[in-house]
Amino acid sequence: MLPLPIKVPLQIPGLGEEEKYDPEAHEFVFMVDINRCIGCGSCCVADKREYQVPDGQYRTWVERYLITVDGEVFVDSPKGALEGYPEPRKVEKPVRDAFFVPKLCNMCEEPACVQVCPVGATFKTDDGFVLIDYKRCIGCAYCVQACPYGVRYIHKKKRTADKCTWCYHRVRRGLLPACVNACPTGARKFGDLRDPDSEVSKILRSSEPLFVLKPDMGTFPRLKYLHLRQEVI
Repeated sequence: MLPLPIKVPLQIPGLGEEEKYDPEAHEFVFMVDINRCIGCGSCCVADKREYQVPDGQYRTWVERYLITVDGEVFVDSPKGALEGYPEPRKVEKPVRDAFFVPKLCNMCEEPACVQVCPVGATFKTDDGFVLIDYKRCIGCAYCVQACPYGVRYIHKKKRTADKCTWCYHRVRRGLLPACVNACPTGARKFGDLRDPDSEVSKILRSSEPLFVLKPDMGTFPRLKYLHLRQEVI
């Protein structure tokens, strides 16, 4: 696995450990700038170390897109980009565009996974995080099937549903998610929209267009993408 470029935990501006965390006082958003992602896999390494994710399963991963001159799309993600992309993918046709797209939980405003859970193990917090109560989860996989973004899986060892949580345990302590902390190019951005000085607030107020995955699903993701290509949407 690739070494992490950043080892010092970075704090969320305006939110520190000394603050008594109030879920209703925050509105967090995750943004990914496609133009900045280099497919290094540092985010995946950080996530695996933070959660001891079993081999072959991923809470976050990075996909590589190759677009040929005639519009054909090739997508791959060897080992979820855990080891980056050291080898170029060979295609028979000339390539006109290539880019990387990180994937993780979309933290939907209207999460389909919450609706289908028969035991209430998947729930939404007051600050908008979609989480799993592992003690209540029965591993039925209804939520896995319901998620339109393919970010859920049944943990090989725990036999319960699992997914990215945007590092909720870190956020409540005023720290950035592990993957954001590890990103060497600033492709992953996380912040509080209630803070007008946060980077995400400034981006939202700018003319920079933001996109979400599968907008027709009506889930209203809080994961936003900058410079997302039409081939991905």
